[in-house]
Amino acid sequence: MESMRQTTLQTLGLGSVLDIFQRGRLPADESESVDKVFGPAGNRGSLVISGGNGIVGSGKAMQLGARLQPFGVPIVTLDLPDAPDGIGQQFPGLKASFGPRQANRIMAGIIRLNYDGANLPDALGGFKPRFVLEAIPEILKLKRSHYELMRQSFPDVEIRSVTSGFPNAELGVGILHPSFPHQINKVWEVIEEKPSDITRLFWALGLIPVPVGDYWSFILDVLFCGITQAALRYHRASNMPFWKIDKYVRRLVGPNPIRAHDAIGPGASFLTWSCLHHLAEKYGEVFRPSPELVRRKNSGENWYSSNRPTVDWEMDDEDEFENWVLGPLFQMTSLMLHEKRANLSHMNAIGELCAQFAKGILAMIRDYGPDAVISRVEAYHRLHPEAAGGCWFPEVFEQIDSPQWQQLYVNAEHDGKVGVITISRESLNWDVVHELNRAIDWLKAEGIKNVIVTGDFHLSTQMVGADISDFFPALDNEEEGFRVSKTWAETARRLYNDFDISVGFVNGKRCLGGMLELMMHCHYLVSVDGAQLGMPEVTLPVIPGMEGCHWPFRKVDPASYPKLAEMLLGGRFVNAKDATGWLIDFAGPMEDALQKVWMIVTGGDHGLSIRKVKEGALSLPVDMPGPAPSDSSAAEVARKAIMDTIRASCEVPLSQALEVQARHSAGFMVTTACRKGMIGASYKRVMEV
Repeated sequence: MESMRQTTLQTLGLGSVLDIFQRGRLPADESESVDKVFGPAGNRGSLVISGGNGIVGSGKAMQLGARLQPFGVPIVTLDLPDAPDGIGQQFPGLKASFGPRQANRIMAGIIRLNYDGANLPDALGGFKPRFVLEAIPEILKLKRSHYELMRQSFPDVEIRSVTSGFPNAELGVGILHPSFPHQINKVWEVIEEKPSDITRLFWALGLIPVPVGDYWSFILDVLFCGITQAALRYHRASNMPFWKIDKYVRRLVGPNPIRAHDAIGPGASFLTWSCLHHLAEKYGEVFRPSPELVRRKNSGENWYSSNRPTVDWEMDDEDEFENWVLGPLFQMTSLMLHEKRANLSHMNAIGELCAQFAKGILAMIRDYGPDAVISRVEAYHRLHPEAAGGCWFPEVFEQIDSPQWQQLYVNAEHDGKVGVITISRESLNWDVVHELNRAIDWLKAEGIKNVIVTGDFHLSTQMVGADISDFFPALDNEEEGFRVSKTWAETARRLYNDFDISVGFVNGKRCLGGMLELMMHCHYLVSVDGAQLGMPEVTLPVIPGMEGCHWPFRKVDPASYPKLAEMLLGGRFVNAKDATGWLIDFAGPMEDALQKVWMIVTGGDHGLSIRKVKEGALSLPVDMPGPAPSDSSAAEVARKAIMDTIRASCEVPLSQALEVQARHSAGFMVTTACRKGMIGASYKRVMEV
């Protein structure tokens, strides 16, 4: 097998994506993985969560309890008698996600035990602990004594820590560091000698384990605590209030790091201080916690005042602000690259999926280019000379032209006959488009004529449309909107024009908007039967820009036009099963779908007829049915604009339709209707500080 770069699945010991299609099954099964970790049905051991009432422990009790409940795995939480009832606080969220009946079933499998911190309760042995997830306070001596306590009673138990900063070398146990927000985020940074059954179980349960190197702190913490510290240093230099700095940081990078500490709770400042303190002891002054952080780790007070002033605060020098914020962030990233802390795609994704960066840190560095990055760090060192004394490795950026750097989101692999393109970002943006073009070019240069296009079975668990931040320039510039729509649509057409057979495979829980438009350009579209498909652009509102207003109409008979119009004008999702025959070609359980894709792409007897795209002008009904009229005038404006685009792009030949649709899409983005919708609101929230 040849590939542009290593697949992220291979870092988990799960092989390649191409292997999945060749075998016709996933590399780790839920039931088999549960048996390996907890024992066979009828003799299940338990998962013990130490510190189960804390913010992390209780959140993970809910997350893992929901996934393990069908397999009868008891979840035992262990905490001090006077610990606040964190689990009870989680229950309303559990009901909201699963409904009262299922939430009660999940809670029935959670057993709460108290202990004094020095002696385990006698009842614990009856639950046969097989796996301990430790979430007790960040005190090294306390953690080590807890592991010894567990091992004395249960010598064969597997232990993993959710520590926010200590390495495996200090703890003596493997690490499963969960990313925040703890209740919902699926990403876990994993430190272990080799991929374990526990890691593969997490993957099989739909979580996202990410192997990282054994160093002080973690990638998420370096990025998030680092951006927080950078914001606090700018506060000391400028005296700008925290709330205003947060706005500028959000516009520049994505998150509101200072506000996030208030949202998480008073313990967040302590954890950030702990992370930075240990990093500073190991690596130097770039990580040294600021006095403001030291104060709040002791007091627990909020960062945002309840009587926040309404007076605006102007920034005197935005370039200096970027030096204070991006300089240390780029320097800290150079350290992680020097240490080779993780696969580059992993490192990049953690910033997006967990720290709320608008773009992954490596993608950001790639955009800046090595010379600009080095100049930014050097400018920061002039502002903060103490930071120049260590952990600055500019030479790591010399590799920026390598496939590992250039293909952060899109990978390609092949076996000499069949190629697979995998997309590991949940929303489409310029980075994905550029990387997709490079992947197509590479496969064509390798002589591959048949290709599968899919998610990566790891970092991306769904495809949720286009990244609306890439539309911000189009709100004021119609030509920029036209460039986005035209260029992205031209890339999508390559999946239809550049291969003899292309098969799109929806392997996650949903495929929406621009991602669905992209996948529809494949000759065949196959989905797992539980996936939700949809074109929600009307709700934003925006006009689909990647040929969604004419391409699917050209692949169906006129009897299916009303279904497509209902989807486009109503914005509601459709189950993959119900979309078979007019939007997709096949839907079924995972193994059936995988095997169907492989039969199609290898020329087997798959039983499906290709739905060729009609190249001539289409004749649409004068009164094509759609959804019932809406009470919202904004919705009606958007529906009319989309219907006008459907007619204009369908009633011309295919050779003209791409430009017609792109013009309509671009023209709508500069209208008041679009600016008052979700894209305009997001622009105001992020860009207008």
